[in-house]
Amino acid sequence: MRRAPVFVGAWSSLMALCVLVSLLPLGGCAAPARPKYAASEAARAQILGFENIRAHVDDQRPPKSVYDPWRPVTDKDKPAMLAISGGGARGAFSVGILSAWSELGSRPSFDVVTGVSTGALIAPFAFLGSEYDERLRSLFLSEEPRSLVDINWRGLGVLSASLLQGDALREMVEDNITAGILSQIAREHRAGRRLLVMTTNLDTQRAVVWNIGAIASSDRADALPLIRRILIASASVPGIFPPVSIKTVVDGRPIVELHSDGGSSAQFFTLPEHLIVAPDHAGEENLHIYVIINNALIPEFSMSPGKALPIMARAYAILLKSQTKQGLIALYNFGQRSGVELDIASIDQQVPYSMADPLNGAYMRTVYGIGYQKALDGSLWAQRPEFIVSRRYVAKQ
Repeated sequence: MRRAPVFVGAWSSLMALCVLVSLLPLGGCAAPARPKYAASEAARAQILGFENIRAHVDDQRPPKSVYDPWRPVTDKDKPAMLAISGGGARGAFSVGILSAWSELGSRPSFDVVTGVSTGALIAPFAFLGSEYDERLRSLFLSEEPRSLVDINWRGLGVLSASLLQGDALREMVEDNITAGILSQIAREHRAGRRLLVMTTNLDTQRAVVWNIGAIASSDRADALPLIRRILIASASVPGIFPPVSIKTVVDGRPIVELHSDGGSSAQFFTLPEHLIVAPDHAGEENLHIYVIINNALIPEFSMSPGKALPIMARAYAILLKSQTKQGLIALYNFGQRSGVELDIASIDQQVPYSMADPLNGAYMRTVYGIGYQKALDGSLWAQRPEFIVSRRYVAKQ
């Protein structure tokens, strides 16, 4: 039986615990030291054997020769992009949308699919099409998600890099991202479609976007393990899961980067920052962008206990909402300047949720059902960011 991913929503409360623990004066065991390298070297580091497979979200506008291979190759007047956000257990919301979209027969063959955190693990299957809906449902609606909580008992992570060992997450990715999946991603990349995943480089504090299709189509023996590591890194919340080491080379010298949750940088990815902030790019990015936010952006009332960890967890959840909202506002403003069409989906209901039971199957089935039903009845998409619950919904409570 395929197991449900545990990068699901325990991370808010566990992150708070990590923050508290990090304030304690600790000694003793530590992770093995990596070879030291400088910021100037980090900027030039490359993956040995691969070319032009990753970029920084905040890169200055690159030369056209570098940028073009990342664009989809299509004869469509308005190519379609799907951006899937982070959100832990709420990733089931995306799965519900994709399932209903397939059932309706109106799901586009997306020219570009991007994923961050939970979205990074959904993205390959969303990219490959409706025939993988059942696999996504089995991953997110399983009755056995708690089996992935592999506690790091070595001081509950205090004396190590994370609270969870991460072995179960790695095994889940290895079980599902196979050589056959790699081959299909490569085929679609060669046909002109693009699959992109974002991680955060902990050393440089920069968001890194990886061209998964380009890696897959390289036909290198190390392409599959590299893609697996990228997906695991994107879903590895710092302090909860261990960061993922990625070997690179600079000036012939090997160095080891540490990558973790793409959601530390942004909850979703669509376009490089230099495009989003440009004052005038009318017609340059002629896209229809669908953004699925696996979170509720509306205010969610809950009495906060007067204790440190719940307060920290609550504040962190607010931070994530704010980060996502600001990203959507920037994207919306860009769309208004450039003519890009935008459709946004987010959870617009407050679903009871306990941080003490973050992998609750009933919770995941509920948010799945919200996405599924709203997609079926045509009430899912909004053309501008909406952050306040409607009066009609409030009246029903």
